[in-house]
Amino acid sequence: MTLPETVSWRNGALFLLDQTRLPLEEVMEEQTSAEQVWDSIKQLKVRGAPAIGVAAAYGLLVAVCELRNASPAAFLTGLRAQAAYLADSRPTAVNLSWALDRMLRKAESLSNLAAAQMYDALVTQAQKIHAEDQALCQAMGEHGAPLIQDGMGVLTHCNAGALATSGIGTALAPMYIAQQQGRNFRVFADETRPLLQGARLTCWELQRSGIDVTAITDNMAAHMMASGEIDLVITGTDRVAANGDVANKIGTLGVAICAKHFGIPFYVALPSSTIDFSTPDGSGIPIEERSAEEVTHFGARRTAPENIQVRNPAFDVTPHDLVTGLITDRGLVLPPYATNLANLYEPADSSV
Repeated sequence: MTLPETVSWRNGALFLLDQTRLPLEEVMEEQTSAEQVWDSIKQLKVRGAPAIGVAAAYGLLVAVCELRNASPAAFLTGLRAQAAYLADSRPTAVNLSWALDRMLRKAESLSNLAAAQMYDALVTQAQKIHAEDQALCQAMGEHGAPLIQDGMGVLTHCNAGALATSGIGTALAPMYIAQQQGRNFRVFADETRPLLQGARLTCWELQRSGIDVTAITDNMAAHMMASGEIDLVITGTDRVAANGDVANKIGTLGVAICAKHFGIPFYVALPSSTIDFSTPDGSGIPIEERSAEEVTHFGARRTAPENIQVRNPAFDVTPHDLVTGLITDRGLVLPPYATNLANLYEPADSSV
């Protein structure tokens, strides 16, 4: 199994795999300013809720490295401003604000130290967030792998693999563990319009890992279910509300509805950092609207008329009653989600 490295901290510098170049080029790009990190997140050079969280933690270090010789008060002021700036890059993935808030809490708990000492402590904290994400991915894989049995066809939507995290993924993690355990199965990957994260990213990483993967267009999923080729659906999520509603890449809701119709189990994989107990249900999850050009063009070619009206929501919300179960780092969570998530995770970890 050969998995890509998405986020790397080397000798005090941040490098991100530019996923907009995949699958044709594999380029690690050094991030040298807060503006570059913001743009890398916004432009989906780094994407996937867990990976965004790790990248943001390191990105905050890039943003304030020049304040290491400032006064403690000036360092904290600059840190808060840069955290707010980075948090504005994408609104839906809760891991982004979660990681930045955790970095801020760490610095504020050490406000009696010199700026350079606070910075060094933040480096350690970012590395801790990074290592925790890798461990959470492994745990999700181990808890979800028993769902995948020999001969199954498994459908996934968008990319929730190694490219979306700093470990072995969320939705794809059970697949990697099942592969290691010797089970044979087949994965169908929705291409995921308009930016093709399924075709470009999921297919690329599963293929290079030796897993049997077939690309299908988004509007083929229902047909594949009706034909009996899909036995299980596993997706990731960018935010889970307290009641178990899940926000994921646009198109996930349609997949969940079809799975319900055909009696196919629909599971969602997530780390604890993706649970948002402050949002009671999915109606409170902000949905990012992206540029019209992503819809009106395919590659560099225009595929819609000039001046056409366009909607481009990047995510949709799947109600909890369409979700068979949640694959978490602490085990499978079944309905009722409001009670079972709270029992497993609340109060939310506020450690620094």
